[in-house]
Amino acid sequence: MEIAERIVTKAHELFMRYGIRSVSMDEIANHLGMSKKTIYQFYADKDALVESVIGMEIADNEVQCAQHRSRSENPVHEIFLSVDMVQELLKNMNPSVMYDLEKYHSAAFRKLNEHKNRFIYDTIKSNLDQGVEMGLYRSDINTEILTAYRLGTVFLMFNPGVFPSDKYNLHQILEEMSDNFLCGIVTPKGLKLIQKYKQQRLKTKTTIV
Repeated sequence: MEIAERIVTKAHELFMRYGIRSVSMDEIANHLGMSKKTIYQFYADKDALVESVIGMEIADNEVQCAQHRSRSENPVHEIFLSVDMVQELLKNMNPSVMYDLEKYHSAAFRKLNEHKNRFIYDTIKSNLDQGVEMGLYRSDINTEILTAYRLGTVFLMFNPGVFPSDKYNLHQILEEMSDNFLCGIVTPKGLKLIQKYKQQRLKTKTTIV
């Protein structure tokens, strides 16, 4: 692994675990067993490193979304797979990451917003359009409005003013939002698929336990 890749990989791990603001460049250097001067040869400052970390996260998200789409059985299934993906991300994500990003690293936050408003928007919109075409989502829904709604509510869960981390669990918030979103747009045909995938998920959890 190249030095720059090692640095950004370790920074990503530490930021996700402890939050961005609480991790210093010195701590990253110590975890890597290298001098801070070496890090600065590749990244001018912490802002540049954070932006690179977000770039890596965005690239990974695009790959995973493409994989989910290719292996999903239908649009409803695709949403279940996407929720599973985000749940996995949340397992290792400090709740303060999004707040730190918005407050202290504006360039990286803008990059994330561009990804959200372009790639994630298009992914959601495509899912809704396909679901309507297949008769799984109601034909009377406004897919543009619901795309914006879905996008806004998913990122709302990271807002500590709305969902304080000492009161709400990100996993529960995501699952509750996703369940209600899907149940509000599906046809009876789509509802049967929701029930099917929930049963499959329950069986998987029971098997693991």
